Amino acid sequence: MKKPLIILAALLTAPMLVSATTPISGMVASKCIVTTDTDGVYGNPSATKLSTASSDGGVLPIIRYDIITASAYNAKITTPMSFSSSPALGSETVTWTGSTVANQMSDAGMSVFNTNKVVYNNSSEFPLTIAGSVWFDVSSVATYGYNKAFPAGSYSAVVTAECIAQ
Repeated sequence: MKKPLIILAALLTAPMLVSATTPISGMVASKCIVTTDTDGVYGNPSATKLSTASSDGGVLPIIRYDIITASAYNAKITTPMSFSSSPALGSETVTWTGSTVANQMSDAGMSVFNTNKVVYNNSSEFPLTIAGSVWFDVSSVATYGYNKAFPAGSYSAVVTAECIAQ
């Protein structure tokens, strides 16, 4: 009889174990900001070609990157491979070419962005190794079929610009 009373007394005097879960949350703000500086415009230098080159009557899209933390992000800029809107084009193929170049820079050392860029598919990726602001010029050319004229109408395409964390 003494043993059960001793065990019961020990249980009653032992501290009760209590547990809790406490959440931890946080917010990470990008240290790389992307803005459109200039909207692009397609010129139509010939019946079969649309181009953003100024020599073809177009306007290059210009994208600004503000880099707050160097060596933390890559700029990835993807040129169009299709129209986001256009007249019906039928079964003819549109051939796309495009390129991206770092043009204006807040720091002369940013010229290394062009040296170190990696081009794949229709994307250019630039390691953003220097803090500051850089403006990228993006060219886009669409050629329609083999000696086939683009139908009259309005054409739109989209350039995608991203900051990719390294």
